[in-house]
Amino acid sequence: MSAAGRRQSQSFNATSQTAMVTAPHWLAAEAGEKVLKRGGNAIEAIIAAGAALSVVYPHFCGLGGDAIWMIADASGKATTFLGIGQAAEHLPALTDMPLRGPLSVLTSACLVDSWEHLLDHSGTAWGGSETLAALLDDAIALAENGFPVSPSQRFWHQFRKGELASWPGFSALFADDGIQRQPALAATLRAIAENGPREFYEGALARRIALGLAEAGSPVTASDLASTRTIAGEPLSLPYRGLTLFAPPPPTQGITTLGIMGVLGEFAMAGFDHRQANFYHHLVEAVKQAFLDRPAIADPLFAAIDPQRLLAPGWLSAKAQVIDPGHAIPWPQPYKHGDTAFLAAVDAEGRSVSMLQSIYFDWGSGVVAGDTGILWQNRGAAFSLDPASPNHLRPGKRPFYTLNPGMALKDGRPRLLYGTQGADGQPQTLALLLSLLIDHGLDPLAALSQPRFLLGRTFSDARDSLKIEANAGASVLEKLGALGHEVSSIDALSQIGGQAGIICIGDDKAITGAHDPRSDGGAIGL
Repeated sequence: MSAAGRRQSQSFNATSQTAMVTAPHWLAAEAGEKVLKRGGNAIEAIIAAGAALSVVYPHFCGLGGDAIWMIADASGKATTFLGIGQAAEHLPALTDMPLRGPLSVLTSACLVDSWEHLLDHSGTAWGGSETLAALLDDAIALAENGFPVSPSQRFWHQFRKGELASWPGFSALFADDGIQRQPALAATLRAIAENGPREFYEGALARRIALGLAEAGSPVTASDLASTRTIAGEPLSLPYRGLTLFAPPPPTQGITTLGIMGVLGEFAMAGFDHRQANFYHHLVEAVKQAFLDRPAIADPLFAAIDPQRLLAPGWLSAKAQVIDPGHAIPWPQPYKHGDTAFLAAVDAEGRSVSMLQSIYFDWGSGVVAGDTGILWQNRGAAFSLDPASPNHLRPGKRPFYTLNPGMALKDGRPRLLYGTQGADGQPQTLALLLSLLIDHGLDPLAALSQPRFLLGRTFSDARDSLKIEANAGASVLEKLGALGHEVSSIDALSQIGGQAGIICIGDDKAITGAHDPRSDGGAIGL
């Protein structure tokens, strides 16, 4: 069945007793499904799905971006892989941080390198046997033969229509409607399939990428590409209501998501009606308390940060005690925006993957690397030019990172896989979803369908207000206003509410999952 046909005939959610994949576009979910059907594992399925998504969701992710992976085997042994590109060795003198264009291409891209590291882990630890070439088949075919432009791509193309003409190489490749073909990207993917992921960093393809970036005016060189490596490590963790929540370590904002949940753990969240203002008020105030710690997050190879101090029970309890159930604290904090895409899978052996890939802002830097078809990220925009900031821009440094895919274990086994698109909104949305899932017992699709909030500025509203989706109801908005929140209403199932995904594995090993009704995809169960 075509993606369009499946989109019309199948719900966003699925159930299974065997395996499942979820992605924000049906074509990506189907690529992962094929791998699971032929006996591949969850890592292999997500590489295939993520590669396909890099083609069909170019406004949110691509080969010119990064990826954060959270994986666990059936026994709950969890590992993170941080596929984060580093700042160029030879940086230009900057007085303002560039957000678009060639000078915003300040970091290398690590998604493709992460494929190699994950495939190595798949083969050595999970018995995987899929080749990268086989896993890229769907992505290559989609790029070569074309695919219908998604509603999400159409929205963000039209949203940026006043800027597109100034982005090098962009207009010739990306459409806002109809069938989109990407033959140059297909050739790039084929080169990676034939020669391996390091072709992107050290081969003939790397030389073409470096030439294209140099001609556009980026400081990223062939040497920067060759230095790009994924880093594996232990996840951060926090207990919550009988589960153990995992999040990736710095420089990601995984600390922030866990911090919010740690503050919420001090309140009887199950006692609040999730459709009422008190529920949202406590979530928002917990977000504020955790966000106060975010300026300390930076690349631990360059800045000292102690995640355990920020997640210590006493620290989180003290933050909870500051929260006034009858009044909101003011909120004038800096805002970071960006977009990304979440994918997750669980295979027939119970092994699980939660993964986010991104080019940062919608459409990244707007710069295409020469004739490769690769749209490059602008993740360097997350750096600070303040020398006193832990996140100060320096050569070889990885920027503060918004991506934080999550996983929760129960009794030592994977129970929940979750993540969302949305930069500053990621920890906010994840806290909402986790409370709905854990405190209120909602199933994945029900949780994803609930009204969302977003504290801070957005693309269309520069105020540091509390945005609430309109289906929360006028009464909830009025009561939040009475509590001191500066409230504004946004559309129900709004694009700025983010695109999240969830997979839940029950005690009986029954799997339920869904992708956001705000997205163009869903979950597929075997």
